[in-house]
Amino acid sequence: MSGTLPPDAIAARNCLDLLAEQIRALIDQRSATDPGAGDPFRGLRLSEDHIGWLLEAGSLGTDSGQAAVAVEAGRWPRLAGLAEIFALSEFDVAVLVLALAPDLDRVFESCYGYLNDDVTRRRATVGLALELCGYTAWDPAARARFGSGAPLIEGGLLELEDAERPLLSRALRVPDRVVAHLLGDDTPDDVLHGLIQTVDDLTAAEPDAATRAELERRPGLVELLRAGPALIQLREHRKGSADAVALALFAAAGRPALRITLTEQILSRAAEIVPALVREARLRGAGLVVFLPEPADPGPLCTDRIPVLLVGEVRRESGGWPVRPLVVDVQSPAGGSPEWSARWRAELGPIAPDTDLEATIAPFRLTATGIARAAGTARALAALEGRQPDANHIRRAARQENARGMGPGVRHVEPAVGWPDLVLPETEGERLRELVDRVRNRDRVLGAWGLRPGGGRGRGVAALFAGESGTGKTLAAEVVAGELGLDLYVVELSALVDKYVGETEKNLERLFAEADRVDAVILFDEADAVFGKRSETKDAHDRYANMESAYLLQRLESFNGVALLTTNLRANIDDAFTRRFDLIVDFPFPDAALRKALWRRCLAGPVPVDPDVADGTALDPVADRFELAGGAIRAAATTAAYLAAAGGRPVGAEDLLAGARREYRKMGRLSEEDLVGLEF
Repeated sequence: MSGTLPPDAIAARNCLDLLAEQIRALIDQRSATDPGAGDPFRGLRLSEDHIGWLLEAGSLGTDSGQAAVAVEAGRWPRLAGLAEIFALSEFDVAVLVLALAPDLDRVFESCYGYLNDDVTRRRATVGLALELCGYTAWDPAARARFGSGAPLIEGGLLELEDAERPLLSRALRVPDRVVAHLLGDDTPDDVLHGLIQTVDDLTAAEPDAATRAELERRPGLVELLRAGPALIQLREHRKGSADAVALALFAAAGRPALRITLTEQILSRAAEIVPALVREARLRGAGLVVFLPEPADPGPLCTDRIPVLLVGEVRRESGGWPVRPLVVDVQSPAGGSPEWSARWRAELGPIAPDTDLEATIAPFRLTATGIARAAGTARALAALEGRQPDANHIRRAARQENARGMGPGVRHVEPAVGWPDLVLPETEGERLRELVDRVRNRDRVLGAWGLRPGGGRGRGVAALFAGESGTGKTLAAEVVAGELGLDLYVVELSALVDKYVGETEKNLERLFAEADRVDAVILFDEADAVFGKRSETKDAHDRYANMESAYLLQRLESFNGVALLTTNLRANIDDAFTRRFDLIVDFPFPDAALRKALWRRCLAGPVPVDPDVADGTALDPVADRFELAGGAIRAAATTAAYLAAAGGRPVGAEDLLAGARREYRKMGRLSEEDLVGLEF
């Protein structure tokens, strides 16, 4: 029924009625000047009566009410919007209407076939468009409106078919997506199916407090997006922290948004996808949010036609970007903030009564979406045990949400030890606990209290563990990570150091960038290989080595994660690095009392031992006479356990002696004869 037509369709019908009058006038003109115009040509014969009937057959028979709506509107709403967005002239609008006529009413196919003197050519041509609009084929300005840089062609609103034909004979075609848009259909182009998400500013979710704070810090961004085309990179320290900010910016600017995740598939089809994507955004008056899951060059999607927000790490490899992006840093969420605690509580629901939620979640900097997923995982883990979520469930869930690979040269360790496994003097143990407290309270002290302003300083915590090999430095790092509920990543620096100039810095930058995005403890084992003292510059090698050290100084200071460095010789670490450590923990070589405690700890638990080992009597001799570090004692205890298991007996004094002797022999410190006469 004609009464159910939307206003855009009614206005379209009126435009076609006006076009029909122009076509009839042109037919009359040709008939007057050429009486044989209606003669047969390529099988087509149209009498004037037939032409009139065709034109009338296309009419919707609009009543006076519908005509009144069109007159009152004064124009075709979506066509007027297109003219404004794409800067179309009156001539462009007329060409667009006559080009899309056959897609709206079949009667125009016959008319165009007649006017083209070719029954097979049922669309308007460039020459026919010029004639209908009152221009000659010799008018250069009119012909230029069909060039590749003209608004209709450049904007993807009009296509010229038959490229092999002369310009005047090329057919005009309006893409189906543009026709659908003009009739009120907002279904995206088929080529974009499954690639984009549409977010209307009216239906966007209410931003949380952290997102609102970001918007309040940068009111100029909203005005920039509202004003028109812009290219802005939201550089995030935490993957996903800029998601909500990007959408909230467009919502505040009163613009809908199209979201697309940049993948290799999209880049490989950029020539097909990008024009359709830009046209879709322009048709809707929308902005574009481009998510970069991995560092990439989004050059093909950087356009000066629409507002574009790049979210993620940009790697600019290709030239030809229309504008240079404005880089804006988005702060990572503060894991210990009151709002984040409230969000965790709301997502978790009832939790175990003895759970210290604030201390549990403080090391994690998940986004709002990440918190929702982690809370769901924690609830599921607790449900499997028939309990309410506790600290262990929450930590496990947060670590799963945070889990990611760190690339080559990094080994992942899931902490499986705790404070009882660490045997250290009281002073060193207190310093390690202080390190844990620093991580848990860094957002409060460095953020809310503002005790690290300016200078590009991050909110990271860095500590140096110094001591001889085997004194427990790596074990202490695992204990710290376990206490915080974080994963431990051990960096093998030998895999990062490259002989080619600049490659070491690239590898380290990749590592730091990835480490900044995860909640984990990063351990640089034997760090003096890279963090060593800078030397006097005598040759090019010294100069580039010093450049690496200078880069590491700057990068360590701007780091936002937890970095632990170990060294066997503290004197090898450059003084400039030591000033930037929050804590330096010295791991002394254990004395006899600590060695006995280490032996006891290694043999604790389900290990079957003789009574004299259990009461410590058999431990005194090996602890006094064998000066072994903790790592060597653990190896000696393991050897003793193997010997006892092979003999089908509990671990005894002789097994301990054999294990200690093996470790001494590996170290080259004592011969077999030197051990004769040792009594227990």
